[in-house]
Amino acid sequence: MGTEPENTLRSFVAAQQAGLDVIELDLHLSKDGALVVMHDTDVDRTTDGTGPIAEKTLAELRALDAGRGERVPVFEEVLEAVRVPLQAEIKDIAAARALAEVMLKRDLISRVEVSSFHDEAIAEITRLVPGVRTALIGSRYGTDIVERAVEAGAATVCLNIRRLTLEVVEQARKADLRIIGWVVNTQDHLRLVRALQLDGATTDYPEIKRTGRFTA
Repeated sequence: MGTEPENTLRSFVAAQQAGLDVIELDLHLSKDGALVVMHDTDVDRTTDGTGPIAEKTLAELRALDAGRGERVPVFEEVLEAVRVPLQAEIKDIAAARALAEVMLKRDLISRVEVSSFHDEAIAEITRLVPGVRTALIGSRYGTDIVERAVEAGAATVCLNIRRLTLEVVEQARKADLRIIGWVVNTQDHLRLVRALQLDGATTDYPEIKRTGRFTA
């Protein structure tokens, strides 16, 4: 998030207080199998530590400073800290299985949408959690993203706004897919979202809520 340390409880609470509709977060597995909230595969950029998340235990991750004294949160902490719907991005099948266990245990199907760049992760969470809402993310993509989403069982495509074309939008609409644009941090991108009549957009800046409805 652009105004608070990203993927921290502080940032999620700020997003909720700003009135945003959905909060997006990123999930990785620690060495001992905990679902931790962080964007990158390593801790270097967003904490005072170094090295891959997958090589650190939860205790080691919790000892890091994630910005302004914030700790690296685990997924269930976020569930308790905010009440708005969540979009949880998973990186692989292992994370899909861990998230599925939490979702089934806590009956989160109506509250949590699951997203991923990886078709196989979407397919796995769909298999494990019947009725789950899923979104396939595309950064470098063409109209093939529509076919991939349908095959993986996704109901939504989350697409890099810088590469989005009318052709892709039209193909997604024909397939009855919802379309979310990311990352919408400028007025030019906001105008494009509206011109293409997208279903929503992801932003780093909650204040943009004054001119549209977004996730953060």
